[in-house]
Amino acid sequence: MMQIIPRRKITGYSAILLPFQANGSVDWDSFCAHVARTAKAGLTPAVNMDTGYGNLIDEKTREDVLRRTQETLSGGSFTAGAFVRDQAGDSFSADAYYRQMEQIQTFGGIPTIFQSYVLTSLSSDQLIAAYEDFGKRVRQFIAFELGAIFAPFGKIYDLTTYEGLLNIKECIGAKHSSLSRQLEWDRLILRDKVRPDFKVFTGNDLAIDMVMYGSDYLLGISTFAPDYFALRDRYWLDGDPRFYELNDILQYLGQFAFRSPVPAYKHSAAQFLKLRGWIQCDHTHPQCPSRPETDIPILQNILDQLVNGNW
Repeated sequence: MMQIIPRRKITGYSAILLPFQANGSVDWDSFCAHVARTAKAGLTPAVNMDTGYGNLIDEKTREDVLRRTQETLSGGSFTAGAFVRDQAGDSFSADAYYRQMEQIQTFGGIPTIFQSYVLTSLSSDQLIAAYEDFGKRVRQFIAFELGAIFAPFGKIYDLTTYEGLLNIKECIGAKHSSLSRQLEWDRLILRDKVRPDFKVFTGNDLAIDMVMYGSDYLLGISTFAPDYFALRDRYWLDGDPRFYELNDILQYLGQFAFRSPVPAYKHSAAQFLKLRGWIQCDHTHPQCPSRPETDIPILQNILDQLVNGNW
């Protein structure tokens, strides 16, 4: 088990919810405001991720997200999901990934490589060769391990494969979404031994305190409250004991929002952001599962705890 690392500076990436209006169109004003709000809080926006329906939206919407993010941040840093839609049994298309990555880089973002059926079907050697080729196409990228609970094409790599990622200089980090503390601790131990500057971005929305052990984060739950996540991170850096109480409330929010069915957390996010007055409508993408209206009083109670805390 890893030792706690006190007073370390945490790097936070926050996956941005793509909000929808009642008529099914994207609420671009609210989206851009949330991108700006997240960056102002000190977190790096992550767009076209699962939280932004990156695997569900069409190419035009995906490009619109990139353009509006670039305009909103005026050259500020962000990452974006590079997603290739395929089916089991398809042939691997490196060019399809190249197009996605180069488009993201054109708009000033760092690509985060989504897995796909074909990518995760490659052998370990083939997979690392593919990532090495990705590094020849862009200046930087972030890898992504996704548990099958989130997507049927997801795969958690073995440690030998993970070490191969550490050896690719253009790969600056990897988002780890297994929901397993032990698997993440294993990666932190390997990272510290092989390449200390590599970022292990926790994607464990059920254990957001992994930052205490050396993980950084790329989370969906932080889109609910980028301001409070940034405050929590500052508390950790300063050695302020209020970190623990604030982390407890945020973790309660994560446990509630990420209960089964897990993909419905995006509707929870929309409900929560509407309660905060940050969006006008809590509609989601039509392929996203929904939460009951009875969740709203519980979310309001959590919001009240955040607002009324001794921060």
